[in-house]
Amino acid sequence: MARNELRPVIRLRSAAGTGYTYVTRKNRRNDPDRMTLRKFDPAAGRHVDFREER
Repeated sequence: MARNELRPVIRLRSAAGTGYTYVTRKNRRNDPDRMTLRKFDPAAGRHVDFREER
C-alpha cells in the first residue's frame, strides 16, 4: 500500500523550547491548518503545547 500526501508524516515540536519532538500522521482533509496538540514533554517535565512544523 503506497503512502500518499493525503496523510503526511508531520513533526510536532514543543512550544516550551526544549527541542523535544513527536512524529505523527494527520489527515489533510480534516486538518488543513497547522495542528496543535497538548502532550507530555519529558525534558520540561510537564504537559505543553506541541505545534506542527513544516
